[in-house]
Amino acid sequence: MHIFYTPELSGNTYILNESESKHCVRVLRLEQGDEITLVDGRGGFFTAEISDPNPKRCAVNVIKAELNFGFRNFQVHLAIAPTKNIERIEWFLEKATEIGVNRITPLLCRHSERKEIKHERLEKVMVSAMKQSLKAYLPQLDELTRFSDLLAQPFDGQRFIAHCDDQHRDLLKNLVVPNQKYLILIGPEGDFSAEEIELAIKAGFKPVSLGDSRLRTETAGVVACHTFNLLNDI
Repeated sequence: MHIFYTPELSGNTYILNESESKHCVRVLRLEQGDEITLVDGRGGFFTAEISDPNPKRCAVNVIKAELNFGFRNFQVHLAIAPTKNIERIEWFLEKATEIGVNRITPLLCRHSERKEIKHERLEKVMVSAMKQSLKAYLPQLDELTRFSDLLAQPFDGQRFIAHCDDQHRDLLKNLVVPNQKYLILIGPEGDFSAEEIELAIKAGFKPVSLGDSRLRTETAGVVACHTFNLLNDI
């Protein structure tokens, strides 16, 4: 199955962008009449037929449409501090997209080692993971957001903060109520500061543990994502 990302698709005809056209015609050597799959990142999953295999402007006709493909009755929002090594956060974005996540907010914390991100580059990683995992929804990727600004945003659902402080924390898996909206905060390698933890708890976030092991930031993000998905797969 050959899958192409078509975010502007709105009718029965579409022109692939130059990059996707080149991949379709020059790399995959697809021809007129061949069928391909299109995803729009908004739940649309389409079967299309190539009408003009132009390597710069490949034209296709939609012959079958499935809307809300893979829709889930719960939502996962992860706010996570980007790692100093950008490849590790790219790995996290890839795996979280494959597992299933609705929104990711790169978080700027007191102990953050990375204070800037290249949004376009990170989104490309997520697009590739969406296509690879046969999903039709592209997770929303926010710009780098200050911790305090994230706390101030309204959220109608369960809110958690995962940290390594010695205070009592219940396991995330024991607190998740199925079929809800979830927001969890994952800190940097140096963890959240004591002040940040206190502010989050005062704002209504429940402190949680992801298990006995001390996890790297990107691993903690994947574990949290998988936990939400697993507990809703019932």
